Amino acid sequence: MAKNIRAERLIKLPPYLFADFDRKRKEVQDKGGDIIDLSIGDPDLLLSPRLKQYLIEALDETNIHRYPPYKGINLFRSAISRRYKRKDISIDPEKEVWSLIGSKEGISHLIMAVVNPGDFVLLPNPGYPAYRSAIILAGGIPVDMPLLKENDCLPNLKSIKPSVARKTKLILLNYPNNPTAADAPKEFYEDVVRFAKKYSILVCQDAAYNEIYYNSPPVSFLSVKGAKDIGIEIGSFSKTFSIAGWRIGWAVGNREIISALGHIKTNIDSGVFMALQQAVARMFTEKLSLTEADVQKTRDIYKHRRNITIKGLKEIGLAPEIPQATFYVWLPLPQGWNSSMEFSEYLLTKLFIHTTPGVGFGKYGEGYIRLSLTSPEDLLLKALKRLRNNRVIICKL
Repeated sequence: MAKNIRAERLIKLPPYLFADFDRKRKEVQDKGGDIIDLSIGDPDLLLSPRLKQYLIEALDETNIHRYPPYKGINLFRSAISRRYKRKDISIDPEKEVWSLIGSKEGISHLIMAVVNPGDFVLLPNPGYPAYRSAIILAGGIPVDMPLLKENDCLPNLKSIKPSVARKTKLILLNYPNNPTAADAPKEFYEDVVRFAKKYSILVCQDAAYNEIYYNSPPVSFLSVKGAKDIGIEIGSFSKTFSIAGWRIGWAVGNREIISALGHIKTNIDSGVFMALQQAVARMFTEKLSLTEADVQKTRDIYKHRRNITIKGLKEIGLAPEIPQATFYVWLPLPQGWNSSMEFSEYLLTKLFIHTTPGVGFGKYGEGYIRLSLTSPEDLLLKALKRLRNNRVIICKL
């Protein structure tokens, strides 16, 4: 063909780092390798019977199959508003809530809605790869905020030069954090609000893992005084109810930002299937104590998996970071290994354990691999046994 099929915006996207990795996985599988997949955060837990029943009942309603309201049905938006009210955060369900087809979609559309070509966007590194892609597609310029162990995996706002801050349109945050499993204290969010107001920067907090914690509940960014003046929080039910494939989430906060996001979404998509909205909303409007018990059961399962994984890794001689939230383990490379890609490839091709190399989340993720706890206990124990049996090679003793 005479003309390049791909638009320039696609050409500017970074290469898919794991393409070769996927090829190697397929080769292992084709040879009969019994792969244990600890690479993807895809919840394996069974659907709540109540949620399933709510969906079945919704499907029987008249007109449930028709186009939904763009911003979401009243029941859904009111449920989100009440959810925040229980945290002493006032949210107008009419002007400060918008339904999303999952948080990934919402963040991408938000960036498209507020970022102009040439605008700087501060993003965490290591961080969710979709952030960088969305910034590039919008014509923005990604500016990394290193998440370093010595700073508790929090961005050092004082290290951001005023010349960079003045060109910045948006800060992306993600706590509890993927991939590091770190959480952020209220004091950090207070610093973010002061910094953002000083330089007229918008803030988006990706709170997809807010309900998956093991000790104290994570702080909502919007609980900080002044946060709603400059920012929004994006949430997801994927992890809370183990319904990643349903694709349903929400954006909440500053009404001007919500309006801009809605302007994009009304021109691109047609909203979230009403039956999904209704089923999820009923989980927060009917028998709330049972819903909270369901979510606590989910936390307990992940906490148990976390504990046996941490214990097993330490017994092998590894030094995992102990996650306080999310369902990930951020594991430093054993002594003698310098490349997360090399170590992950060894685990995949020799031990048939599929993990995610830290460098895949950005250059500051080098030196780590990420393990997901979204596999049954027997598979986690099986993976730990393979690691223990190869301890001499892994730890290069």
